[in-house]
Amino acid sequence: MKKNFAVLGAVILVSCGLCSCVSLGRKFDSGAVKGIVEGKTMRSDIEKSFGAPFRTGVDSGDATWTYINYRFGLFGPQKAVDLVIKFNADGTVKSYAFNSTE
Repeated sequence: MKKNFAVLGAVILVSCGLCSCVSLGRKFDSGAVKGIVEGKTMRSDIEKSFGAPFRTGVDSGDATWTYINYRFGLFGPQKAVDLVIKFNADGTVKSYAFNSTE
């Protein structure tokens, strides 16, 4: 009887592990990326369009915001979308990179 419970427990744990997925970040409007204009779009415009960034930092002296939406699982489609925006000192977009598996 104890052996049956041990086997059943092992089967449940393995099943849960195989069905699990990992999510990081949150969904953002990737269609709004085409509205970003380097040298014109302001930091406040970016926040209105995409919300608060997942991560902030500094790259070569420039403020940098990163947005990500990653979804990974053992079964089903994988999804990875990210947007990295560098800002000039005046708060306008200096450059950006958008990448997606979609």
